[in-house]
Amino acid sequence: MSLSEHLEENIQHLKAALPLGVSFDFMTRDLLLGKTRAYFLGVNGFCKTEILQQIFSDLQDPLYMEDDLVENLQTYIRARLGYAQTSLSDSWEEIIRAVLSGPSALFVDGFDHAVLIDVRTYPTRGMAEPDLEKVTRGSRDGFVETLLLNANLIRRRVRSPRLCFSMHSVGTESRTDVAIAYLENTVNKELLDKISRTIDSLQVTSLTMGAKSLDELILPKRWWNPLPSIQITERPDVACSYLEEGHILLLVDNSPVVLILPCTIFQFTQSPEDYYNSPSVGTYFRLIRFLCIPVSLLLMPLFLLLTAFFPDFSQRWGLLSTENLAPERIFFYVLAVEFILDLFKYSSSLSSGKFSGSLSVVGGLIIGDIAVSLNWVSVEVLFYGAITLLASLSISGKEFSDALRLYRILLVFLTGFFGLPGFLSGLALVLLSAVTTPTFGGFSYFWPLFPFNRKALGRLLFRSPTPKAQPTRIWSRGKLKDD
Repeated sequence: MSLSEHLEENIQHLKAALPLGVSFDFMTRDLLLGKTRAYFLGVNGFCKTEILQQIFSDLQDPLYMEDDLVENLQTYIRARLGYAQTSLSDSWEEIIRAVLSGPSALFVDGFDHAVLIDVRTYPTRGMAEPDLEKVTRGSRDGFVETLLLNANLIRRRVRSPRLCFSMHSVGTESRTDVAIAYLENTVNKELLDKISRTIDSLQVTSLTMGAKSLDELILPKRWWNPLPSIQITERPDVACSYLEEGHILLLVDNSPVVLILPCTIFQFTQSPEDYYNSPSVGTYFRLIRFLCIPVSLLLMPLFLLLTAFFPDFSQRWGLLSTENLAPERIFFYVLAVEFILDLFKYSSSLSSGKFSGSLSVVGGLIIGDIAVSLNWVSVEVLFYGAITLLASLSISGKEFSDALRLYRILLVFLTGFFGLPGFLSGLALVLLSAVTTPTFGGFSYFWPLFPFNRKALGRLLFRSPTPKAQPTRIWSRGKLKDD
């Protein structure tokens, strides 16, 4: 539906489409540009009031008006509005969407176009280092909930004329802004087109949880695939490094994270800390993180298998000091430790920093000591559970670590009920779940291990010196697969 040339009709349409006079955050103003009537509409808190005040002061200054009437709106705007980015629109849908997104609208009597004035500003918190991706050295900034600021953080680091931010809108009610960031000279064009089509075709009311909702919408998964299919980061330096390597970034307004496409399982083993240390030190800690993956997944199930079903082997290696423990008792010990450590980890992550130290004391000393005294757990099980927890916390990707946690619980249950056959069956199920994890575009989740690429795999396993680590070439992942 298009605008009318009569200002009163446009005002009545606005009152019917928006809760003007009911919702306190809508700002309206009747103006006179010489003798020409005008009407202003904006959202309080989304507009820079100082700039708007200067604009309207100039627009209504008699010295600016050689004639009493505005005869050519486009010429008038070009000559009078020099403080902000402006555009003309005659579409009600575009105008209302723009006003609700931040820009203001100016309706002038006698013209069937509105002037969109982009002097938007958003409430935002200060940029701080993400809690889940801390480094000992390096930048301390992180993405925030404002899309424009996140785009600025990327543009500040990648000052390439090939860097593009393609804007889309998702949600019939929320109309959430989603930006696709890519480098024109390195991006996979087919993958880019597929992402754009997928986002434009989403039929949802709103992105309730921001980037996480978009993650689940563009790549639905089955319940038996807990491994993450899309990498998420809160660090601009990490996002820009993947951008330079030909990846595509998805920025969602109101979300302090960026989605990275395409994704492989090896991306969750990487950490920016590797590149803020020397190559040898970075390689060492990277290999340590690789070792933490099997430790987090297999240590507790293997302990349960050897102590409960192979007691001779357990006694020979001293895995359990208490003799003649029934397999059911050991199984109960392992489940109790898993529950206690998960409860401790979950409560610590959600509690205020003022209480985290106290929780550490309570969890480590009081609960652990009393649990052993009450014969709910054994010292050995508590020790191996603590090592498992430390290994899980050492894995850089939180979602990846949580998925391993579910796999470990599955292995513990199958091993506790069925022994060695259950353990082997659980390993087969875990491998099957990992292999069938879907990826956007249908690329291999285990690239560059499959299909095998020796040089790319070497870059993932070992931290290369900076001259060799430059993204001088984009690794081929094969052809894009259709759904």
